[in-house]
Amino acid sequence: MGLIWLVLVGVGVWALARLGRQTEGPRRGQWRVAATLISAVMLAGGALALSKGAWISGSALVGAALWLTVSSRIRSIPAKRESLGDAEARSILGVPIDATPETVNAAWRRLMGRAHPDQGGTEGLAARLNAARDRLLRK
Repeated sequence: MGLIWLVLVGVGVWALARLGRQTEGPRRGQWRVAATLISAVMLAGGALALSKGAWISGSALVGAALWLTVSSRIRSIPAKRESLGDAEARSILGVPIDATPETVNAAWRRLMGRAHPDQGGTEGLAARLNAARDRLLRK
């Protein structure tokens, strides 16, 4: 019966670590806290089992706790996005193909007034606007 519980705990720990990494994003680090708490409980249970002489289940719990602790601390680094093309930069700023630098800057100022994080926009959108302006002004 103990082996069945050990396998179930192992599957639960694996699922927690796997699902936690898939849902990781800004302000979504709660799974790390849960993983830390579960690994602390598993470590204490493993130490208790080892002190009582249950070497297999105790060492398995300690190993699973250490694995969960390490795997919950690994952050996946998103792949860098390739630079914008001219057509995409023009569509982001809404300027024509033959836009002058003054037109590009005017469109950037107009859009950045709404997209800036201080004005209720997001950092990602502001970064895309900056990248589009830089791409078009570099030519």
